[in-house]
Amino acid sequence: MAEVVTTSAIAPAKAMSIPPIVVMAAKAGWRWQWQRLMGGLGPADAAGNYCRPKSDHLEAEVPNPLDLQSRQPDQRPHLIVGRSCPWAHRTWLVHQLRGLDQSLNLLTAHADHKAGRWQLDPPWLGCSSLLALYQRCGAPPSHRATVPVLIDPSQPKILGNESAQLVEVLNRWPSHNDAPDLAPPDLQNSIHRWQELLQPNVNDGVYRCGFARNQAAYNRAVTALFAALDQVESSLKHSGPWLCGEQITLADVRLFPTLIRWEMVYAPLFGCSERPLWQFPKLWDWRRRLYGQPGVQTSCDAKAWRHDYFGALFPLNPGGIVPTGPDLTTLVDSGISNE
Repeated sequence: MAEVVTTSAIAPAKAMSIPPIVVMAAKAGWRWQWQRLMGGLGPADAAGNYCRPKSDHLEAEVPNPLDLQSRQPDQRPHLIVGRSCPWAHRTWLVHQLRGLDQSLNLLTAHADHKAGRWQLDPPWLGCSSLLALYQRCGAPPSHRATVPVLIDPSQPKILGNESAQLVEVLNRWPSHNDAPDLAPPDLQNSIHRWQELLQPNVNDGVYRCGFARNQAAYNRAVTALFAALDQVESSLKHSGPWLCGEQITLADVRLFPTLIRWEMVYAPLFGCSERPLWQFPKLWDWRRRLYGQPGVQTSCDAKAWRHDYFGALFPLNPGGIVPTGPDLTTLVDSGISNE
């Protein structure tokens, strides 16, 4: 009987010539290296479940509104985001939805895969990297140079660098009179309930799928992920059009960056593929509506998402090939509806 390796049914014909012992040794060696690489990418517990590391951050603050009004445009605080970062995307959305252009400047950093850091191009405040900017602002060495970050250039000083706090701060940021309140008092409890469900099971849930160390850990993560999406679908069916009812809130802002990356990154790269989003018709329409809000489309760059996720996460994509993806507008075109 001819030698048959375990991959013979799906591999090219030439793979038949590789002795099984070589294949098994290579798989064992690669798995050992993969576990080491994954440990650097994201920690896991003893059962193989991804655990997002806690990071030090600075308490966010809002400058005096009168002080902001008296400043020249180049001396306004700057919100620094990265196009591919979903946590930074939340703050960018608040900036766009509330029309903060006249009181807050937006600066985009880009990911340098080789250096493993965020770069500023062109440089700002004499800094060409986010790390240098953090150092210029006197940030403690324990604070990772991450986006989003809110910086007051007049000192310079970091006003905040944690997305959950920054969306709250930007919702109180001085703006024009008709800027929406994304966290009105009567909806605070509802917003909090959504946060308690979505943060671990969806926002972090896609990473728990992608960074799971074994099949059991992945199964747990993907089950929780789609159970949460089912709850969102049911809620939108009975009390939409937004997560908290008749108006957009921070609950919608926190969910959107994950779901707008779904077909581009999380389904193909992280294995979030149990069901396509179009099988959640209310959720599909919710995403379409939010994408159609003024300024939101500007914050969505599918090419950058694919480039940074597929290009930077070597343990998940060792070949470094960045695949093509669907045209984002075909998924969220304002004329498309499942209703």
